[in-house]
Amino acid sequence: MENGNSVFYRLDIRKYILKKNLKRDLPSSLVVFFVALPLCLGIALASGAPLFAGVLTGVIGGIVVATVSGSQLSVSGPAAGLTVIVLGAITHLGRYPVFLLAVVLAGGIQIILGMIKAGTIGNYFPSSVIDGMLAAIGLILILKQLPHALGIDLDFLDESVFRNDHEGAYAAIGNALMQFNPAALIITALSIATLIYGTKDRIPKGIPAPLIVVVMGVALGLAFNQTAYALRPEQMVKIPVVQGWEGFKALFVHPDFSAIGSREVWTVALTIAIVASLETLLSLEAIDKIDPIKRVSPTNRELVAQGMGNICSGMLGGLPLTSVIVRSSANVNSGARTKMSAILHGCWLLLALLAIPGLINMIPLACLASILLVTGYKLTRISLFKEMYARGWDQFVPFVVTLIAILLTDLLKGVAVGMVLSIFYLLRINMRNPFFYRIQEEGDQKNLRLKLAEEVSFLNKAAIQVVLNHIPKETNVIIDGNNSRYIDPDVLETIFNFQHHAYTKGIVVTLENIRKHYSVPKLTDQIIQDINRK
Repeated sequence: MENGNSVFYRLDIRKYILKKNLKRDLPSSLVVFFVALPLCLGIALASGAPLFAGVLTGVIGGIVVATVSGSQLSVSGPAAGLTVIVLGAITHLGRYPVFLLAVVLAGGIQIILGMIKAGTIGNYFPSSVIDGMLAAIGLILILKQLPHALGIDLDFLDESVFRNDHEGAYAAIGNALMQFNPAALIITALSIATLIYGTKDRIPKGIPAPLIVVVMGVALGLAFNQTAYALRPEQMVKIPVVQGWEGFKALFVHPDFSAIGSREVWTVALTIAIVASLETLLSLEAIDKIDPIKRVSPTNRELVAQGMGNICSGMLGGLPLTSVIVRSSANVNSGARTKMSAILHGCWLLLALLAIPGLINMIPLACLASILLVTGYKLTRISLFKEMYARGWDQFVPFVVTLIAILLTDLLKGVAVGMVLSIFYLLRINMRNPFFYRIQEEGDQKNLRLKLAEEVSFLNKAAIQVVLNHIPKETNVIIDGNNSRYIDPDVLETIFNFQHHAYTKGIVVTLENIRKHYSVPKLTDQIIQDINRK
């Protein structure tokens, strides 16, 4: 009887917890849905992909990824950080089904990364490079959305704008600006004002500012349709209207596996996998920090979940997805407690896609563009430049160089340039701090003590060699390795060679606790040993 009672007791507890969490997760899922819908449409628009693909990716991110993920609060979907890659990839690969193959392959790569425990990969990218990448994406988002915001038919990043003809780039842009649509401009201005107003917590809690923008955009669009400034059909959202089961099946596009031997496809897949994984891991870290319960999400499991999501998305015609900080933070701020909120938000997206496509098609592109303009500014805000400058040149220079390199080339090359520059600054810092020294004088005799750092790598060899070569004659030198857990073999060779030849200059060398061989220390083992000692 006791065992039976204990079983019923556990069941009651589970029901209580589920009911308690559902009271938070259900309303949170609605808030996330209202935030995600315009973002899914806007990011698909910015990526040059079908708008249906954006919503489909949100559905997969909500239902598939959240189900597999170990994170309770992360929400996945199409991400602004991938728009540049996706737009360039679709254009470069030529056909959308070929691009979908790259998405499927990227998902496979992510699963492999998760299985080989590569979840710590985000820790090896300097924050200055990441910030530079996000700032560049923000600028490109702004440039790409200006035509939709103004209601003009011009892509500011199209090569024709920057061509060297008689008209010139500035003249082309000037002519385009003269052709703006007043209705689109008014919708954009009011939408941006609403979004800025909403960030100051002046909108009632639980009503997301993007939802207000969409409702207002629909209302203004209908009002302007009765005037001479009516929005043209190409200035409105266009997603297919589902007509029966056959019509629903026809919406999906499948990857072209005949291109699997293409080098370009694999390059795009690797780029998507790396950037999507990095953005996911950074987002996951940020969400764990604002989780009220302070849970820690398993990063390797998250990579597997994202990989499965990208495989599903690529197979059905969607975009690459990541964990998205905007939706995830909205999820946390609206009081979500478990992954059920993210799963339900995916269900609401699917329901909207099936039930109200006509209503979605009444949304002006200008109000979606305004959401992305504000998103772009948040990524490349002026305060970020001031903050990076205040951190010092070793942070500011890689940040700016990464940003400029991405704008002039592409995202992967720009990040690579930023990484090289960051490594250069890292080498400079390492070469300056291989040891501490102290000089004591006893009459005419000089005593020099070199106290080596805890870990001395081959990067420190040059600095140590320069100091040893410039030690004056008739000096007593003590090289102290008492604090060193590891000394690189190249550095050891330099020290022993100096000891062997120092007598020719009248230098007496004493080595304290310098071993002939050091094994590479395992940090976790060392921490455990230190804890056990204490």
